[in-house]
Amino acid sequence: MPLHLPIMIEELYTIYQQHPSVQTDTRKLKPGDIFFALKGPNFNGNSFAKQAIDNGASFAIIDEKGFEIPGKTYLVEDGLMALQELARHHRKQFTIPFIAITGSNGKTTTKELIYAVLSSSFKTYTTEGNLNNHIGVPHTILKIRSDAEMAVIEMGANHLNEIAGYCQIAMPTHGLITNCGKAHLEGFGGIEGVKKAKGELFDYLRTLTHGFAFVMWDYDYLREMSKGISGIIKYGTEINDHIIGKVFRNDPFLQVEITQGLDDKIISTQLVGDYNLPNVLAAVTVGKFFEVPENKIKSAIENYTPSNSRSQLIEKGSNKIILDAYNANPSSMKLAIENFAKKPVDNKIMMLGAMAELGVESLHEHEEIIGLINNYSWKQVILVGGDFLKLSHPFLSFENSLKAKEWFDQQHFQNSYILVKGSRSMQMEKVLES
Repeated sequence: MPLHLPIMIEELYTIYQQHPSVQTDTRKLKPGDIFFALKGPNFNGNSFAKQAIDNGASFAIIDEKGFEIPGKTYLVEDGLMALQELARHHRKQFTIPFIAITGSNGKTTTKELIYAVLSSSFKTYTTEGNLNNHIGVPHTILKIRSDAEMAVIEMGANHLNEIAGYCQIAMPTHGLITNCGKAHLEGFGGIEGVKKAKGELFDYLRTLTHGFAFVMWDYDYLREMSKGISGIIKYGTEINDHIIGKVFRNDPFLQVEITQGLDDKIISTQLVGDYNLPNVLAAVTVGKFFEVPENKIKSAIENYTPSNSRSQLIEKGSNKIILDAYNANPSSMKLAIENFAKKPVDNKIMMLGAMAELGVESLHEHEEIIGLINNYSWKQVILVGGDFLKLSHPFLSFENSLKAKEWFDQQHFQNSYILVKGSRSMQMEKVLES
Protein backbone atom coordinates (compact mmCIF):
# COMPACT_ATOMS: atom_id res chain seq x y z
CA MET A 1 0.00 0.00 0.00
CA PRO A 2 1.16 3.59 -0.53
CA LEU A 3 2.86 5.09 2.51
CA HIS A 4 1.44 8.04 4.44
CA LEU A 5 2.60 11.33 2.93
CA PRO A 6 5.07 12.62 5.62
CA ILE A 7 6.85 9.25 5.81
CA MET A 8 6.73 8.87 2.04
CA ILE A 9 8.29 12.27 1.36
CA GLU A 10 11.15 11.66 3.81
CA GLU A 11 11.93 8.32 2.15
CA LEU A 12 11.46 9.77 -1.31
CA TYR A 13 13.75 12.67 -0.47
CA THR A 14 16.47 10.24 0.60
CA ILE A 15 16.20 8.60 -2.83
CA TYR A 16 16.25 12.03 -4.50
CA GLN A 17 19.39 13.06 -2.60
CA GLN A 18 21.14 9.99 -3.99
CA HIS A 19 19.77 10.57 -7.51
CA PRO A 20 19.04 14.33 -7.74
CA SER A 21 17.63 14.42 -11.26
CA VAL A 22 13.93 14.00 -12.01
CA GLN A 23 12.18 13.24 -15.30
CA THR A 24 8.56 12.74 -16.32
CA ASP A 25 9.16 11.98 -20.01
CA THR A 26 10.96 8.76 -20.99
CA ARG A 27 12.08 10.42 -24.25
CA LYS A 28 14.21 12.86 -22.25
CA LEU A 29 15.39 10.37 -19.64
CA LYS A 30 19.09 10.19 -18.72
CA PRO A 31 20.72 7.27 -16.89
CA GLY A 32 20.32 7.73 -13.14
CA ASP A 33 17.19 9.89 -13.34
CA ILE A 34 14.19 9.29 -11.10
CA PHE A 35 11.18 8.74 -13.35
CA PHE A 36 7.82 10.03 -12.11
CA ALA A 37 4.98 8.14 -13.77
CA LEU A 38 2.37 10.84 -14.23
CA LYS A 39 -1.07 10.45 -15.77
CA GLY A 40 -2.64 12.62 -18.45
CA PRO A 41 -5.95 12.60 -20.29
CA ASN A 42 -4.53 10.31 -22.98
CA PHE A 43 -1.74 8.38 -21.25
CA ASN A 44 -0.82 6.51 -18.09
CA GLY A 45 2.78 7.09 -17.10
CA ASN A 46 2.77 3.91 -15.03
CA SER A 47 2.83 1.92 -18.26
CA PHE A 48 6.22 3.52 -19.07
CA ALA A 49 7.84 2.57 -15.76
CA LYS A 50 9.51 -0.57 -17.08
CA GLN A 51 10.78 1.28 -20.16
CA ALA A 52 12.22 3.98 -17.90
CA ILE A 53 14.05 1.41 -15.78
CA ASP A 54 15.32 -0.39 -18.89
CA ASN A 55 16.62 2.96 -20.16
CA GLY A 56 18.63 3.54 -17.01
CA ALA A 57 16.31 5.26 -14.54
CA SER A 58 17.43 4.73 -10.96
CA PHE A 59 13.82 4.50 -9.74
CA ALA A 60 10.33 4.84 -11.12
CA ILE A 61 7.75 6.50 -8.86
CA ILE A 62 4.42 4.84 -9.62
CA ASP A 63 0.90 5.07 -8.21
CA GLU A 64 -0.52 1.75 -9.47
CA LYS A 65 0.62 -1.44 -7.75
CA GLY A 66 0.33 -3.51 -10.91
CA PHE A 67 3.40 -1.83 -12.36
CA GLU A 68 5.75 -2.59 -9.47
CA ILE A 69 9.29 -3.79 -10.22
CA PRO A 70 10.98 -5.07 -7.03
CA GLY A 71 13.77 -2.77 -5.91
CA LYS A 72 13.21 -0.35 -8.77
CA THR A 73 9.81 1.24 -8.17
CA TYR A 74 8.39 3.28 -5.32
CA LEU A 75 4.64 3.17 -4.84
CA VAL A 76 2.85 6.39 -3.88
CA GLU A 77 -0.79 7.36 -3.64
CA ASP A 78 -0.63 9.94 -6.43
CA GLY A 79 2.37 10.51 -8.71
CA LEU A 80 1.75 14.20 -9.35
CA MET A 81 1.13 14.96 -5.69
CA ALA A 82 4.32 13.10 -4.78
CA LEU A 83 6.31 15.17 -7.31
CA GLN A 84 4.88 18.41 -5.94
CA GLU A 85 5.36 17.46 -2.30
CA LEU A 86 8.93 16.36 -2.99
CA ALA A 87 9.60 19.76 -4.58
CA ARG A 88 8.02 21.52 -1.60
CA HIS A 89 10.21 19.52 0.79
CA HIS A 90 13.31 20.37 -1.27
CA ARG A 91 12.32 24.05 -1.28
CA LYS A 92 12.25 24.02 2.52
CA GLN A 93 15.96 23.23 2.60
CA PHE A 94 16.81 26.73 1.27
CA THR A 95 16.85 30.14 2.94
CA ILE A 96 17.72 32.06 -0.25
CA PRO A 97 15.39 34.50 -2.05
CA PHE A 98 12.78 32.76 -4.20
CA ILE A 99 11.36 35.22 -6.73
CA ALA A 100 8.06 34.24 -8.34
CA ILE A 101 6.93 35.86 -11.60
CA THR A 102 3.47 35.69 -13.15
CA GLY A 103 1.27 37.85 -15.36
CA SER A 104 -0.73 37.80 -18.58
CA ASN A 105 2.01 39.06 -20.91
CA GLY A 106 5.78 39.30 -20.78
CA LYS A 107 6.43 36.96 -17.86
CA THR A 108 8.92 34.73 -19.69
CA THR A 109 10.87 37.68 -21.12
CA THR A 110 10.84 39.37 -17.69
CA LYS A 111 12.00 36.14 -16.08
CA GLU A 112 14.84 35.77 -18.60
CA LEU A 113 15.98 39.38 -18.11
CA ILE A 114 15.87 39.08 -14.31
CA TYR A 115 17.78 35.79 -14.50
CA ALA A 116 20.41 37.43 -16.73
CA VAL A 117 20.85 40.28 -14.26
CA LEU A 118 20.94 38.16 -11.09
CA SER A 119 23.17 35.45 -12.54
CA SER A 120 25.79 38.10 -13.31
CA SER A 121 26.43 38.31 -9.54
CA PHE A 122 24.80 35.26 -7.93
CA LYS A 123 24.50 31.53 -8.55
CA THR A 124 20.94 31.64 -9.84
CA TYR A 125 18.52 28.90 -10.87
CA THR A 126 15.44 29.58 -12.97
CA THR A 127 12.59 28.07 -14.95
CA GLU A 128 13.74 26.64 -18.27
CA GLY A 129 11.76 28.06 -21.20
CA ASN A 130 8.21 28.46 -19.97
CA LEU A 131 7.89 25.27 -17.91
CA ASN A 132 5.60 27.16 -15.58
CA ASN A 133 2.72 24.76 -14.90
CA HIS A 134 1.81 22.09 -12.30
CA ILE A 135 4.65 19.88 -13.56
CA GLY A 136 7.12 22.59 -14.60
CA VAL A 137 7.15 24.45 -11.25
CA PRO A 138 8.14 21.39 -9.14
CA HIS A 139 10.52 20.27 -11.88
CA THR A 140 12.29 23.65 -11.71
CA ILE A 141 12.58 23.54 -7.93
CA LEU A 142 14.01 20.03 -7.98
CA LYS A 143 16.81 21.22 -10.28
CA ILE A 144 18.04 23.71 -7.67
CA ARG A 145 21.31 22.61 -6.10
CA SER A 146 22.90 23.39 -2.74
CA ASP A 147 25.12 26.12 -4.27
CA ALA A 148 22.06 28.25 -5.12
CA GLU A 149 22.05 31.89 -4.04
CA MET A 150 18.89 32.93 -5.94
CA ALA A 151 15.91 31.20 -7.53
CA VAL A 152 13.57 32.72 -10.12
CA ILE A 153 10.35 30.76 -10.68
CA GLU A 154 7.88 31.50 -13.47
CA MET A 155 4.23 30.67 -12.77
CA GLY A 156 1.59 30.40 -15.48
CA ALA A 157 -2.12 29.88 -14.93
CA ASN A 158 -5.36 29.48 -16.85
CA HIS A 159 -7.75 29.04 -13.92
CA LEU A 160 -8.32 30.28 -10.38
CA ASN A 161 -6.37 28.81 -7.43
CA GLU A 162 -3.54 27.67 -9.70
CA ILE A 163 -1.00 30.32 -8.64
CA ALA A 164 -2.02 29.80 -5.00
CA GLY A 165 -1.13 26.13 -5.38
CA TYR A 166 2.27 26.92 -6.90
CA CYS A 167 3.00 29.32 -4.04
CA GLN A 168 2.46 26.45 -1.59
CA ILE A 169 5.17 24.51 -3.45
CA ALA A 170 7.66 27.31 -4.23
CA MET A 171 7.03 29.43 -1.12
CA PRO A 172 8.27 32.64 -2.78
CA THR A 173 9.84 35.38 -0.69
CA HIS A 174 9.56 37.95 -3.50
CA GLY A 175 7.06 38.31 -6.32
CA LEU A 176 6.30 40.21 -9.49
CA ILE A 177 3.12 40.39 -11.57
CA THR A 178 3.95 41.78 -15.01
CA ASN A 179 0.35 42.79 -15.79
CA CYS A 180 -3.22 41.51 -15.91
CA GLY A 181 -4.58 41.40 -19.45
CA LYS A 182 -7.07 39.54 -21.61
CA ALA A 183 -5.52 36.07 -21.49
CA HIS A 184 -7.18 32.71 -20.80
CA LEU A 185 -10.55 34.41 -20.41
CA GLU A 186 -12.24 31.06 -20.88
CA GLY A 187 -10.74 29.77 -17.62
CA PHE A 188 -10.83 33.04 -15.67
CA GLY A 189 -14.27 34.25 -16.73
CA GLY A 190 -13.18 37.81 -17.51
CA ILE A 191 -10.58 40.43 -16.61
CA GLU A 192 -11.57 40.55 -12.92
CA GLY A 193 -10.97 36.81 -12.79
CA VAL A 194 -7.53 37.36 -14.30
CA LYS A 195 -6.69 39.90 -11.57
CA LYS A 196 -7.94 37.57 -8.86
CA ALA A 197 -5.93 34.63 -10.24
CA LYS A 198 -2.67 36.51 -10.77
CA GLY A 199 -3.22 38.30 -7.46
CA GLU A 200 -2.92 34.98 -5.65
CA LEU A 201 0.84 35.59 -5.74
CA PHE A 202 0.47 38.89 -3.89
CA ASP A 203 -2.06 37.25 -1.55
CA TYR A 204 0.64 34.76 -0.57
CA LEU A 205 3.33 37.44 -0.11
CA ARG A 206 0.91 39.41 2.07
CA THR A 207 0.92 36.52 4.59
CA LEU A 208 4.70 36.75 5.05
CA THR A 209 6.35 38.91 7.69
CA HIS A 210 9.05 39.82 5.17
CA GLY A 211 7.36 39.42 1.80
CA PHE A 212 8.44 41.71 -1.04
CA ALA A 213 6.62 42.68 -4.23
CA PHE A 214 8.09 44.43 -7.27
CA VAL A 215 5.23 46.55 -8.60
CA MET A 216 4.76 48.32 -11.94
CA TRP A 217 3.56 51.58 -10.39
CA ASP A 218 1.95 52.86 -13.62
CA TYR A 219 -0.78 50.24 -13.26
CA ASP A 220 -3.37 51.37 -10.71
CA TYR A 221 -4.70 47.83 -10.35
CA LEU A 222 -1.27 46.51 -9.32
CA ARG A 223 -0.96 49.29 -6.76
CA GLU A 224 -4.28 48.19 -5.32
CA MET A 225 -3.46 44.47 -5.50
CA SER A 226 -0.14 44.94 -3.67
CA LYS A 227 -1.59 46.76 -0.65
CA GLY A 228 -0.68 45.15 2.65
CA ILE A 229 2.56 43.50 1.48
CA SER A 230 5.35 44.41 3.91
CA GLY A 231 7.88 45.43 1.24
CA ILE A 232 6.88 47.16 -2.01
CA ILE A 233 9.54 48.11 -4.57
CA LYS A 234 8.24 50.31 -7.37
CA TYR A 235 9.14 50.77 -11.02
CA GLY A 236 7.50 52.49 -13.96
CA THR A 237 7.46 55.62 -16.13
CA GLU A 238 5.84 57.90 -13.57
CA ILE A 239 6.94 59.43 -10.31
CA ASN A 240 7.78 56.88 -7.60
CA ASP A 241 10.67 56.44 -5.20
CA HIS A 242 12.57 53.65 -6.95
CA ILE A 243 13.20 53.00 -10.67
CA ILE A 244 11.82 55.26 -13.43
CA GLY A 245 12.45 54.86 -17.14
CA LYS A 246 11.08 55.59 -20.59
CA VAL A 247 11.49 54.55 -24.20
CA PHE A 248 14.50 56.36 -25.68
CA ARG A 249 14.39 54.77 -29.15
CA ASN A 250 12.54 51.84 -30.72
CA ASP A 251 14.04 51.32 -34.16
CA PRO A 252 14.70 48.51 -34.72
CA PHE A 253 15.60 47.59 -31.13
CA LEU A 254 14.31 49.07 -27.91
CA GLN A 255 16.54 51.55 -26.10
CA VAL A 256 15.52 52.48 -22.58
CA GLU A 257 16.50 55.60 -20.68
CA ILE A 258 16.57 55.16 -16.92
CA THR A 259 15.70 58.62 -15.60
CA GLN A 260 15.90 57.59 -11.94
CA GLY A 261 17.86 54.75 -10.36
CA LEU A 262 20.91 54.24 -12.62
CA ASP A 263 23.90 56.48 -13.27
CA ASP A 264 24.48 55.09 -16.78
CA LYS A 265 21.13 56.08 -18.21
CA ILE A 266 20.79 54.38 -21.63
CA ILE A 267 20.26 50.61 -21.98
CA SER A 268 20.36 49.34 -25.58
CA THR A 269 18.47 46.04 -25.71
CA GLN A 270 18.13 43.38 -28.40
CA LEU A 271 14.35 43.35 -27.88
CA VAL A 272 11.82 44.49 -30.45
CA GLY A 273 8.81 46.51 -29.28
CA ASP A 274 8.19 49.31 -26.80
CA TYR A 275 5.87 46.93 -24.93
CA ASN A 276 9.09 45.43 -23.51
CA LEU A 277 9.78 48.61 -21.52
CA PRO A 278 8.14 47.29 -18.30
CA ASN A 279 10.10 44.03 -18.63
CA VAL A 280 13.39 45.91 -18.80
CA LEU A 281 12.44 48.20 -15.90
CA ALA A 282 11.52 45.13 -13.82
CA ALA A 283 14.95 43.60 -14.41
CA VAL A 284 16.71 46.86 -13.48
CA THR A 285 14.60 47.12 -10.33
CA VAL A 286 15.28 43.57 -9.16
CA GLY A 287 18.99 44.00 -9.89
CA LYS A 288 19.19 47.23 -7.90
CA PHE A 289 17.22 45.72 -5.00
CA PHE A 290 19.70 42.85 -4.71
CA GLU A 291 22.67 45.23 -5.12
CA VAL A 292 23.92 43.91 -8.43
CA PRO A 293 26.54 46.43 -9.69
CA GLU A 294 25.03 48.87 -12.18
CA ASN A 295 27.49 47.97 -14.95
CA LYS A 296 26.46 44.32 -14.63
CA ILE A 297 22.75 45.18 -14.72
CA LYS A 298 23.26 47.18 -17.91
CA SER A 299 25.47 44.62 -19.68
CA ALA A 300 23.26 41.67 -18.70
CA ILE A 301 20.18 43.30 -20.22
CA GLU A 302 22.06 44.50 -23.30
CA ASN A 303 23.55 41.04 -23.93
CA TYR A 304 20.23 39.20 -23.59
CA THR A 305 19.12 37.84 -26.97
CA PRO A 306 15.47 36.76 -27.24
CA SER A 307 14.74 33.32 -28.65
CA ASN A 308 11.87 30.86 -29.01
CA SER A 309 9.76 33.20 -31.18
CA ARG A 310 9.58 35.98 -28.59
CA SER A 311 10.18 39.52 -29.85
CA GLN A 312 12.86 38.28 -32.24
CA LEU A 313 14.11 40.36 -35.14
CA ILE A 314 15.08 38.14 -38.06
CA GLU A 315 16.63 39.34 -41.30
CA LYS A 316 15.84 37.26 -44.40
CA GLY A 317 17.33 38.72 -47.53
CA SER A 318 16.14 42.31 -47.76
CA ASN A 319 13.22 41.67 -45.38
CA LYS A 320 13.09 42.30 -41.64
CA ILE A 321 10.75 40.04 -39.70
CA ILE A 322 9.46 40.48 -36.15
CA LEU A 323 8.73 36.95 -34.94
CA ASP A 324 6.56 37.15 -31.82
CA ALA A 325 4.63 33.95 -32.31
CA TYR A 326 5.14 32.08 -29.06
CA ASN A 327 1.69 33.11 -27.87
CA ALA A 328 -1.00 35.75 -28.24
CA ASN A 329 -4.00 37.14 -26.42
CA PRO A 330 -6.02 40.32 -27.05
CA SER A 331 -3.73 42.45 -24.86
CA SER A 332 -0.43 41.29 -26.38
CA MET A 333 -1.88 41.31 -29.92
CA LYS A 334 -3.02 44.91 -29.52
CA LEU A 335 0.40 46.01 -28.22
CA ALA A 336 2.22 44.23 -31.05
CA ILE A 337 0.00 45.77 -33.76
CA GLU A 338 0.27 49.27 -32.29
CA ASN A 339 4.04 48.98 -31.92
CA PHE A 340 4.33 47.76 -35.51
CA ALA A 341 2.09 50.56 -36.79
CA LYS A 342 4.41 53.16 -35.22
CA LYS A 343 7.49 51.91 -37.07
CA PRO A 344 8.63 54.56 -39.60
CA VAL A 345 9.05 52.08 -42.47
CA ASP A 346 7.26 51.22 -45.72
CA ASN A 347 5.92 47.89 -46.96
CA LYS A 348 4.53 46.64 -43.65
CA ILE A 349 3.00 43.15 -43.78
CA MET A 350 1.19 41.44 -40.89
CA MET A 351 0.57 37.72 -40.59
CA LEU A 352 -1.60 37.14 -37.54
CA GLY A 353 -2.80 33.81 -36.18
CA ALA A 354 -6.00 33.46 -34.17
CA MET A 355 -6.09 33.73 -30.37
CA ALA A 356 -7.06 30.77 -28.20
CA GLU A 357 -8.79 30.17 -24.84
CA LEU A 358 -11.03 33.23 -24.96
CA GLY A 359 -14.33 31.42 -24.38
CA VAL A 360 -17.53 33.34 -25.10
CA GLU A 361 -15.51 36.54 -25.67
CA SER A 362 -13.52 35.03 -28.52
CA LEU A 363 -15.50 36.31 -31.52
CA HIS A 364 -15.78 39.78 -30.01
CA GLU A 365 -12.05 39.95 -29.24
CA HIS A 366 -11.12 38.87 -32.77
CA GLU A 367 -13.53 41.46 -34.13
CA GLU A 368 -11.82 44.12 -31.98
CA ILE A 369 -8.44 43.16 -33.42
CA ILE A 370 -9.81 43.46 -36.96
CA GLY A 371 -11.14 46.91 -36.05
CA LEU A 372 -7.72 47.91 -34.74
CA ILE A 373 -6.01 46.70 -37.92
CA ASN A 374 -8.41 48.84 -39.96
CA ASN A 375 -7.16 51.96 -38.17
CA TYR A 376 -3.83 51.78 -39.96
CA SER A 377 -2.42 51.41 -43.45
CA TRP A 378 -0.61 48.19 -44.40
CA LYS A 379 0.87 46.73 -47.53
CA GLN A 380 -0.77 43.39 -46.73
CA VAL A 381 -2.62 41.70 -43.84
CA ILE A 382 -3.04 37.93 -43.55
CA LEU A 383 -5.29 36.41 -40.88
CA VAL A 384 -4.92 32.73 -40.06
CA GLY A 385 -7.30 30.20 -38.53
CA GLY A 386 -9.69 30.14 -35.59
CA ASP A 387 -12.30 32.84 -35.17
CA PHE A 388 -10.67 35.06 -37.79
CA LEU A 389 -12.30 32.70 -40.31
CA LYS A 390 -15.78 33.33 -38.87
CA LEU A 391 -15.70 37.11 -39.35
CA SER A 392 -16.04 39.29 -42.41
CA HIS A 393 -13.04 41.49 -43.21
CA PRO A 394 -11.18 42.73 -46.29
CA PHE A 395 -7.98 40.78 -45.57
CA LEU A 396 -6.54 37.53 -46.90
CA SER A 397 -7.41 34.48 -44.77
CA PHE A 398 -5.96 31.01 -44.53
CA GLU A 399 -7.09 27.97 -42.60
CA ASN A 400 -3.73 27.31 -40.96
CA SER A 401 -0.09 28.40 -40.91
CA LEU A 402 0.97 25.84 -43.53
CA LYS A 403 -1.53 27.27 -46.03
CA ALA A 404 -0.29 30.75 -45.16
CA LYS A 405 3.30 29.60 -45.71
CA GLU A 406 2.43 28.30 -49.20
CA TRP A 407 1.07 31.72 -50.08
CA PHE A 408 3.97 33.57 -48.44
CA ASP A 409 6.59 31.53 -50.31
CA GLN A 410 5.00 32.50 -53.62
CA GLN A 411 5.10 36.26 -52.95
CA HIS A 412 8.89 36.81 -52.99
CA PHE A 413 8.60 39.96 -50.89
CA GLN A 414 11.53 42.39 -50.99
CA ASN A 415 12.45 45.29 -48.69
CA SER A 416 9.46 44.55 -46.45
CA TYR A 417 8.90 44.70 -42.70
CA ILE A 418 6.87 41.70 -41.53
CA LEU A 419 5.14 40.97 -38.19
CA VAL A 420 4.32 37.32 -37.44
CA LYS A 421 2.20 36.71 -34.33
CA GLY A 422 -0.41 34.25 -33.06
CA SER A 423 -1.39 31.84 -30.30
CA ARG A 424 0.84 28.83 -29.69
CA SER A 425 -1.75 26.50 -31.20
CA MET A 426 -1.51 28.35 -34.52
CA GLN A 427 2.25 27.65 -34.87
CA MET A 428 2.76 30.81 -36.89
CA GLU A 429 6.55 30.36 -36.88
CA LYS A 430 6.02 27.68 -39.55
CA VAL A 431 5.27 30.46 -42.04
CA LEU A 432 8.99 31.26 -42.00
CA GLU A 433 10.40 27.73 -42.12
CA SER A 434 12.56 26.87 -45.13
